[in-house]
Amino acid sequence: MALTIGIVGLPNAGKSTLFNALTRNTVLAANYPFATIEPNVGVVGVPDDRLAVLGKMYNSERLVPATVSFVDIAGIVKGASQGEGMGNAFLANIREADAICQVTRVFTDEDVTHVDGRIDPASDIDTIRTELILADLQTIEKALPRLEKEAKIKKESRPKYEAWAAAQESLNAGVGVFQAGLDPEPLRDLFLLTAKPYIYVFNLDQDQLADEALRARLAEIVAPAEAVFLDAKFESELVEMDEDEAREFLTDAGVSEPGLDQLARVGYQTLGLQSFLTAGPKESRAWTIKQGATAPEAAGVIHTDFQKGFIKAQIMDYNDLVSLGSEAAVKAAGKMRLEGKDYVMEPNDIVEFRFNV
Repeated sequence: MALTIGIVGLPNAGKSTLFNALTRNTVLAANYPFATIEPNVGVVGVPDDRLAVLGKMYNSERLVPATVSFVDIAGIVKGASQGEGMGNAFLANIREADAICQVTRVFTDEDVTHVDGRIDPASDIDTIRTELILADLQTIEKALPRLEKEAKIKKESRPKYEAWAAAQESLNAGVGVFQAGLDPEPLRDLFLLTAKPYIYVFNLDQDQLADEALRARLAEIVAPAEAVFLDAKFESELVEMDEDEAREFLTDAGVSEPGLDQLARVGYQTLGLQSFLTAGPKESRAWTIKQGATAPEAAGVIHTDFQKGFIKAQIMDYNDLVSLGSEAAVKAAGKMRLEGKDYVMEPNDIVEFRFNV
C-alpha cells in the first residue's frame, strides 16, 4: 500500500524544489509560472531507523522502506477551476491522490516572483482552498442531476443522493468535504479534492524557521491540521550530502528533524497509516497498512495468497528483539507469540506469516 500525496500550491511556492529534494530528481524548477507542465511522479522511502538495525542483525542483502508517492503538478492560480493557467488539467492529475500537500510560500526573495506580487500565506491558502471547492462544485453539479433522477426511481439510491446533496450544500457554503466532517464513503465515486485529508507545508527561509512566533501564527491558520515547516532549498541541498555531513549541517542550522522526514511522518499520521516489519537474510522491509489492520489484512499486503490461506502470524516486538539480541533469545524469554485472524497489528511488530494455499 503506497501513500500517494498530490503536491499543490501557487506558482513559485517551492513545490518543484521540494519534489526535487524528495526524489533527488532534477525536474525543472524554473522561476516562472507553469514551469511544471506534465505531472512529475516520484516514489520515495519513508525514513525508518529500524531497518538498518534489522539489516545488521540478519545480515540482510537489502533494506526496503515503506514508500510514499508524490505527484507534483503545476502551480494553481485564481480561476484554475475555470481553466485559468490550464488549471483543470492539473487538478485532474491529483484527483486520485490519497492526500493533498499544499505548499505555501513564506520566504522572501526578490529574484523569485510571487504570482500576486506579495507574500501572504493566509491569502494563498484561501486561494487554493477556494479553487478546490469550486472544482468540486463543478464535479457535483455535473453528476447530481442524473443521480437525482435515479433516486426518484430506486429507493436504494436515495441515501447516496442525500450525501451528494449535503456535500454540494457544504461546498456552496465554502466548506470542503473533509473539513465539514462528511462521510467520504458515499462520495467516493466523485473523487472530490476537498474530501481528502490535507497536509500543509510552509516553505520558509532559515531565519524564519527559527522564529517560533511566526511558526505559531502560521500553524494557527491551518489548525486543527498539522503544519510542516521547512526550507525546501535547504532540504534539496541536504539530500546531496552524505549522512555525517548532513547531520553536521542540521546541527549547525539548529534543526532537529529534516523537513522531509517530518513530511513523511505527518503524511502517515494524516492518512492513519502504520508499518509492520519483516526481517531475514534476503531483505529487511517495512510494509504499509492502515491503523487497525488485522493480521490477515497485513499478510495480504505482501501477497494476496498470504491473506487467502492465512493460518497464523508469528510475531515478536522490535524492541524485544533489539534488547534481547536475537530471535532465539526472544523465544527463550517467551516473547515470541502466535496470533490468529483477529489480531490487530501493532507498529513494532516483526512478522512471519504462516499460510496454506
